[in-house]
Amino acid sequence: MISVYLYVDPSLMTYIVQAAIGIAVAVAAAVGVHLRKAKKKVDEKLGLDENRNKEVETDDITFDE
Repeated sequence: MISVYLYVDPSLMTYIVQAAIGIAVAVAAAVGVHLRKAKKKVDEKLGLDENRNKEVETDDITFDE
């Protein structure tokens, strides 16, 4: 029977965890961007406007003397 011993350096594990987290964040950001673009296209096709019921304030500045 052959015994094989492997040593995994803690810094290597830290690098692997950081890489995995970075990939997960990048994938989540890409999915979010594509979902937002798809929602915008669907809203345009259906004629929906997400800002139609929102109140808009003016940028007028008045000075009282």
